[in-house]
Amino acid sequence: MDGVAQTMGSAGSTQPDRSISLSIGGMTCAGCAGRVERALRGVSGVAGADVNLVLARATVQLSDPGLSPNRLIDAVTGAGFQAARADQPKPRVGDPAPPDDTRRDIWLLVLAVLLTAPLVVQMGVMTVGWGWHLPVWAELALATPVQFVVGARFYRGAWKALKARTGTMDALVALGTTAAYGYSLVLVVLHGAAASGHLYFEASAVIITLVVLGKLLEARAKRGTTAAIRSLMALRPETARVAVAGGYEDRPIDTVVSGDLVRVRPGERVPVDGTIADGNSELDESLITGESLPVARQPGDAVVAGAINGNGLLTVRATAVGAESTLSRIIRLVETAQAGKAPIQRLVDRVSAVFVPAVLVLAVVTFAGWLLAGGGVETALVAAVSVLVIACPCALGLATPTAIVAGTGTGARAGILIKDVEALERAHRVDTVV
Repeated sequence: MDGVAQTMGSAGSTQPDRSISLSIGGMTCAGCAGRVERALRGVSGVAGADVNLVLARATVQLSDPGLSPNRLIDAVTGAGFQAARADQPKPRVGDPAPPDDTRRDIWLLVLAVLLTAPLVVQMGVMTVGWGWHLPVWAELALATPVQFVVGARFYRGAWKALKARTGTMDALVALGTTAAYGYSLVLVVLHGAAASGHLYFEASAVIITLVVLGKLLEARAKRGTTAAIRSLMALRPETARVAVAGGYEDRPIDTVVSGDLVRVRPGERVPVDGTIADGNSELDESLITGESLPVARQPGDAVVAGAINGNGLLTVRATAVGAESTLSRIIRLVETAQAGKAPIQRLVDRVSAVFVPAVLVLAVVTFAGWLLAGGGVETALVAAVSVLVIACPCALGLATPTAIVAGTGTGARAGILIKDVEALERAHRVDTVV
C-alpha cells in the first residue's frame, strides 16, 4: 500500500508549481472560453492558459512566479467576465455546491412558458386549418416580457461580446430573436389589427424559452459532472481528535499539524496521513488499493487519510495533513485532469473561434439571397433567423469537455485515476492492463 500511495502522491503533484486556478463566471459557449483564454494569455508573465467551459475554471501557467493573481482577474474582467481565485480556500465536505443562478433561471423559465403557451396554442390551431389568432396587442403583450426580461441575459452577453469585438452564442440568439420581434413590432405599429397572421412574436418567444430550458439542462449536467470531486472530498473527515494536555479534543482538520497525535476510534475514518503510534486494528484502505478486505495494521505501520478503522482504537502521529495528504493529492490529480484539454478539444476551440462570425455572414447572405430571388422580406427574414438560431454552437463547445469531466469522474469513483486528458484520449488504444 505504501508504494501505491507514494506513486499516487507523486502523480498528484505533477500539476505545475507555478500555476493559478480561477473560477470564471459569465461564460455561455466555446467562444466565451476562447475570449477568456486570449485575455489571460495576453497578460505579461503568463506562459499558458486553459479554460474549461464545463467546470467554469481557468488554469493559468506562469512564467513569472511573482505575477499577482489580481492582474489575471482584471484581465478576465476586462474581457467581460467575472473571475475569482479557485485554488483557495478548498470547499469543505458539508459545503453546498458552488452558487449559481439556477433558482432564478427556473423562475424565468416558468414565466417564459406561461407567456409563450398562448402563442404556441395559436400556432397549433393554425396548423390544423383553424383561422384563429390572438389579438395583435395581446401577442405583443405576451412576447415583450419574454424578449426583454427572460431574454435579458442574451442581450447582456451580446453587448459584452460586441465590446470585445467577438461573437458568441448570445449574439446569435439576440440577433435572431430581435429580428423576428422587431419585424413583428413594425407590422403592428404600421398596420394594427390588419397585421394579424403575419407576426412572428411566437417565434422569438419560443426560441428564447427553449434556449433558457437548454441552459438549465446544461447547468444540471455540469453539476453532475463535478460530483466525483465532491464524493472524493466526502471521504476526508472534517475534524480530528487531537491529543492535548489532559486528553483529546475535536479540532477542525485544517488546524492539525504534522507531528500531532490523533485518536481514531472504531468505525471512524482516519483524518490524516501518518504512522500508528499505539494500537492494533484492521483498516479498509479501498480508497487507495481498491481492495475492501480489511488489512491488519500495528504500531509503526503507515495509514492514509480516508481509510476506515476497524474494531481497534488507534493513536496516529500525523505526517501529512491538508493539501499534502494522499487523498488531497488524488483530488488535485482528478481536478487537474478535468481542467485540462485534450488535443481534439483544442481543434474544437479553433473551429469555434471562427464559427460565430461565419454564421453571421451566412445569415446575411441567406437574407440577401432570398430577397434577390423574389421571396420577399418576410421569407428572407425567417430564413436568416433560422440560420442564426439553429447554428448556436453550444454542443460544439460543450461535448468534449463534458465527456472528459464525466469520464475522469466516473474513473475516480471506480478507483481509476486519469493523470491527464491526453492519456484519456489515448486510452482506446490500450490492449494490456498490468
